[in-house]
Amino acid sequence: MFTSWGVETARKFTKAEVEHALTELDTGNYGMILRSKGIVDGGDTWYEFDMVPGEHEIRTCGPDVTGKLCVIGSELK
Repeated sequence: MFTSWGVETARKFTKAEVEHALTELDTGNYGMILRSKGIVDGGDTWYEFDMVPGEHEIRTCGPDVTGKLCVIGSELK
């Protein structure tokens, strides 16, 4: 059974913080992550990201109203 976790946030993230978070999600320490995606405010720019097991991508994008994060998987911690 898959579950999803999502949140909206106004917090600003550096690209390094997004990179670290996506790498951590791929360790298995937070459950079996099948997909993570979102958009966050980076201060001077916004970052859109996608993650599937074994790979992730972070790219700059246009601004949104607020940051959004979503994680899909099983046994999420």
